[in-house]
Amino acid sequence: MPQIKIRGIETEIIRKLSTQLIDELAILTQSPRDYFTLEVIHSTFVMDGEVVPGYPFVEIAWFDRGQETQNQVAQAISRLLKEGGCPNVDIMFTILEKSNYYENG
Repeated sequence: MPQIKIRGIETEIIRKLSTQLIDELAILTQSPRDYFTLEVIHSTFVMDGEVVPGYPFVEIAWFDRGQETQNQVAQAISRLLKEGGCPNVDIMFTILEKSNYYENG
């Protein structure tokens, strides 16, 4: 169920990396590939009255899988994005509580 939301990175970069990214994350998290959602959010970044390039940012919402797995996932995402032409990226994890998550009611 990891939900991966990406801002400030071109869709084409993510499209090209998407298969390898999900393959690696599925192995690291021991989750089926179809549990993942990968969303590229198109945002307009503004500073001082001007439209500016956005800083690459990845947010992962998931159930806790432990610090070691979280570190491995962050490293894999950073490495793949760097290989894809995005040398800098911030990654943030949001830990969901199972008691607060409903699927189909």
